[in-house]
Amino acid sequence: MTLVRVTTAAEAAMLDTRAIAAGTPARALMQRAGEAAAAAILRAYPDVKGATVNVYAGPGNNGGDGWVVARALASYGARVFVREAGEARSEQAKAERDRTRRMVTRGEAQDAQLIVDALLGVGAKGEPHGEIAACIAKISESRARGTVVVALDVPSGVDADTGTSTGAVRADLTLTFATLKRGLGIARGNAGRVIVLDIGLEDAGASDAVPRLVDAHWVRAHVPPIFADAHKGTRGKLLIIGGQVGMAGAPMLAARAALRSGIGMVRIVVARENIPVVQAAVPEAPAHAWPEDAADVDSMISSWADAVVIGPGLGASYGSRAIVERVLRGFRGPVVLDADALNVFAGEPEQLGAIIGERAALLTPHPAEFARMLGVHINDVLAQRFDIGIELARRTRATVLLKGVPTIITAVAGERLVSCAGTPVLAAGGSGDLLSGIAGTLLSQTGDALTAGACAAWVHGRVAEIAGRGYVRGVTFANLDLAARRVWHEPLVPFVSPVLGELPIVGER
Repeated sequence: MTLVRVTTAAEAAMLDTRAIAAGTPARALMQRAGEAAAAAILRAYPDVKGATVNVYAGPGNNGGDGWVVARALASYGARVFVREAGEARSEQAKAERDRTRRMVTRGEAQDAQLIVDALLGVGAKGEPHGEIAACIAKISESRARGTVVVALDVPSGVDADTGTSTGAVRADLTLTFATLKRGLGIARGNAGRVIVLDIGLEDAGASDAVPRLVDAHWVRAHVPPIFADAHKGTRGKLLIIGGQVGMAGAPMLAARAALRSGIGMVRIVVARENIPVVQAAVPEAPAHAWPEDAADVDSMISSWADAVVIGPGLGASYGSRAIVERVLRGFRGPVVLDADALNVFAGEPEQLGAIIGERAALLTPHPAEFARMLGVHINDVLAQRFDIGIELARRTRATVLLKGVPTIITAVAGERLVSCAGTPVLAAGGSGDLLSGIAGTLLSQTGDALTAGACAAWVHGRVAEIAGRGYVRGVTFANLDLAARRVWHEPLVPFVSPVLGELPIVGER
C-alpha cells in the first residue's frame, strides 16, 4: 500500500527535477498540475460552471499553474478574471499565460464566487510584500464576504516547511501536488481542506526515509481483525498503571479507551486509596494497588499481561520512578510509556533505554515532555518536529510518538509515519490518556510499536473529527466516547484519481 509522502519544499522540488531529467517536460508537469486542480475544483464546487472566478497569478511556476486552471475553468463555462502579480518568469509560465489570455478577462471581478490563489508556491519564504501582499489583501476581503478560496500547492504566505503564516491567504481548499508539504500539516487553519493530487511523480524516485501520511485505508489494513471464534484471551490483556492520589481519572480514561478499542481484558493499577472509586467507575476493569516488590510484579503483571501502559496520572515523585523501573525490569513484554512515566526520566533517555532493552516500546510524549527528556527547549522540538524524534528513539531504543499538529511516529531504525487526523477537540486535559489506552490495545494485539502508534494516533484523531463535526466548544469526552463506537466501522471510501490523499477542515472556521 502506497502512502502519500510528507516532504519539505526541497524534497518536492527534487521530485520535479528528477521527472524532468527522466524526460518529462517542465511544461507538461505544469499542465498536469493545473488540469488536475481544475478538475478537483469542479468536483468540490460543481456550481463553478457559469460562475465568476478570480485567479490571482504570481510570477513563478505557481502562477503558471494558475493560468492552466484559468483556461480549464473558462473552457468549462466559468467567467474567469486573472490578476497578475508580476510578469511571468519561466518559459513554461509565459507559454501558459500567452495561451490563456484570449480566454479570460484581465483584472478582477468584484462579484466573484470563487478565487484561485496561484501567487506563491512552495519555494516562497518570508512575509509577502508589494503586489503579492496587495493581492492577498484582496483575497482576504473577498473571503470575508463569503467568496470561496482555493489555493494551489500551498496558501500564499504559508511556509511549506514550517507552516508559519504571517500575512498569508486563508483558504477553504488547498490543492497540493504529488506530496503533502510539511507546512500544510501544521498550518491547518490556513490550508482548510487539503487534497493531494497525483501529477505523475509518485515513481519519480524518493528516499524511503521520507515520512509517510497515515490514512484510513492503511489503518484498516494494519488493525488485526477480531475473528468469529475470538474470546477475551485472544483479544489481548492490558494492564494500565498510574492513578496517584487525586489523579484517578487518567487511568480510567485510558481503560475506557482500551475497552472501546477492542481489548479483551483490562486491569487498572493505582494508588491503594483510589481502588474504590476506580472499581466503581470502570467495573469492567479490576483495580489493584501499585506493586511493591518483584513478587507483586510477577504475580500481577508478568504472568498475565500481553502489554502494559505506564504513566496516566502516575505523578512525578521519586516513588513513581521506582514503580516504573520495577515494572520494566520485571515485565519484559511490550509497553507504552506516557506522561509521568517519561517525566521521571527527564534528561536521562539512555537510562530509560537501558531498561527498555529490545522489547517493543512506544513513548507518547507531548512536546513539553519530549523537551524534558532530551533537555532541550520546547521551541526546538516544535521547529524540528518531523526530524527530532529519531534522536529520542535511538537514545531510548523505543518508538516515539510525538503528539501535536501533526503527530509524528518515529521508529528506532528511522522510519517515520505522520498522522494529521484530529481537531482542537483534543487540546484538552485527558486526551492523551485516551491515546495511551488505544495504543496499549493495539500494541497488545500487534506486538509492533510503530504500527500500534500510527494506528492509535489516527484513530484518536478521527474520533475527535467525528465527535466535533466542525465544532470545538460543547464537545466533551462523553462525545468522544460515543464517536469511538463508530470510528472502527466507518465505510472506506476509495480515493478517485488523481486524488492521492485528503485532510479535512479542522477547528471552528
